[in-house]
Amino acid sequence: MIRKLLNEDIDRVADIWLKTNLKAHYFISNQYWKSNYELVKEMMLQSEVYVFEADKKIQGFVGLNDEYIEGVFVSDEMQSCGIGKLLLDYIKDKKVSLRLNVYQKNARAISFYQREGFIIQCEDLDEATGEKEYTMLWKQK
Repeated sequence: MIRKLLNEDIDRVADIWLKTNLKAHYFISNQYWKSNYELVKEMMLQSEVYVFEADKKIQGFVGLNDEYIEGVFVSDEMQSCGIGKLLLDYIKDKKVSLRLNVYQKNARAISFYQREGFIIQCEDLDEATGEKEYTMLWKQK
């Protein structure tokens, strides 16, 4: 089931955010993610966030800022089970175009987004981490 984030979901969602970032972005200092944890929790409560819940447990979520995807996150034990695709399909139904940034070293995420119809638009540098990233775009057909 996909639904909007509730205040009582925030600890579970933030936990998934932190664990997923630490694993997927091994090339960025763990301290970077940990130091942003509380700020991200606050931002999530004020953002458009949809969670995927199965058996009364949140297993993934997607965060949006208008047509910009802040991130798609799936719990470690449920990755590669189709949850990320379900979340993306859910927001694709609500938007005509979507854009996101993804680190170039995160090859798994890049190939996932390409499979889902996103196209690399440009390359940039994330000032906060010093890492190169791609801006990717999806448009409704």
